[in-house]
Amino acid sequence: MPEAPPRVVLGVSGGIAAYKAVEVCRRLVEAGCHVAPVLTRDSLHFVGKTTFDALASEPARVELFDDPTTPIPHTRLGQGADLVVVAPATAKLLGKYAAGISDDLLSATLLATRAPVLVCPAMHTEMWEHAAVQANLDTLRSRGVHVLPPETGLLAGGDSGTGRLADPERIVAAALRLLSPTVAAGDLAGRTVLVTAGGTREPIDAVRVITNRSSGKQGHAIADAAARRGATVTLVTTTDRVVDAGIEVIRVATAAEMQAAVVPRAASADVVVMAAAVADFRPKAPARRKVKKDEGLSEIVLEPTHDFLVDLGRAKPPRQVLVGFAAETEDLELNAADKLARKHLDLIVANDVAAADAGFEVDTNRVMILDAAGGRDELPLMAKLEVADALLDRVVRLLTQPTSDGRNPRSGI
Repeated sequence: MPEAPPRVVLGVSGGIAAYKAVEVCRRLVEAGCHVAPVLTRDSLHFVGKTTFDALASEPARVELFDDPTTPIPHTRLGQGADLVVVAPATAKLLGKYAAGISDDLLSATLLATRAPVLVCPAMHTEMWEHAAVQANLDTLRSRGVHVLPPETGLLAGGDSGTGRLADPERIVAAALRLLSPTVAAGDLAGRTVLVTAGGTREPIDAVRVITNRSSGKQGHAIADAAARRGATVTLVTTTDRVVDAGIEVIRVATAAEMQAAVVPRAASADVVVMAAAVADFRPKAPARRKVKKDEGLSEIVLEPTHDFLVDLGRAKPPRQVLVGFAAETEDLELNAADKLARKHLDLIVANDVAAADAGFEVDTNRVMILDAAGGRDELPLMAKLEVADALLDRVVRLLTQPTSDGRNPRSGI
């Protein structure tokens, strides 16, 4: 008999971002999931039940007591679920869930399930940053609930800030990872992972900088994925992107600051992933004050920054997996292979940043992963969260790969 599809309860609470849950529903069904939508009454102000009836695997439910086939739909839904996803999760829903209040079908289902739960918050910035909301999220995380943080961008009413619901593609990628037995097994439990992210900013004067287009999305995705797989994660980043609770975050700006943060910590890490776009050059003599426009600036003299990834490769402990990135616009594989060998890396992730749908600033990536043994994996276009897990799958294989005498030099076994 064919294996039954995973059952996903898709909870939709009452926020303007509820319209994105329609796309989440469609993508989950296309991914082979049996989707059972549960809508709050408030959500019906923004989306229609009929839409979910048409797209999901079974009719959407709203009320706790309107199903003549069962007097306890929340118990049936909760017990039968392999995963519960709430998108969007409003401040109201998060507060009820954290407090154990079950006054509607969705909140009752959340309390009646032992399946993994993924909540995807969405709300205005002021609400997202409120101490009560953050405390509720900390409570839920401490109970094992998975949180996919919101993004920064345009919000309802023309405002802009953090609180925008994660892209449906990211939500579905996170849901599919939680349904994966590899992730559920916590295959990085007990490991320490050091990740860098973002583009460094090198000062020209007290105001202006030289930087690059790196958004930090790929590095942050790797940090999040590693933490969800059980690792103890330190993220050294130049961005202010939201990260999952439990990740140690060190914020830096320049290449020198990143080096100062990374090098002392690298020796004790099981895995180092250098996903940041560290500047190759910096102004040689930055002004300590703002240079006025009418003063003019005839030239900016640049000097090379120190490539401390070379130092990490030379000093790499035998048990460590060291991963580099190669952002290229031409001769992708050739340049990546050269960097892999020259910097003594175990893995290198290469991508063509000239492509419009991959590389900098977007949520998708198309990469090639090369290893020191000559292996080559070319991945299709996928969400950066999926790229993160594909990379970590290869890292785990290296960490657990025995030598010819049956020992694992990376674990000491």
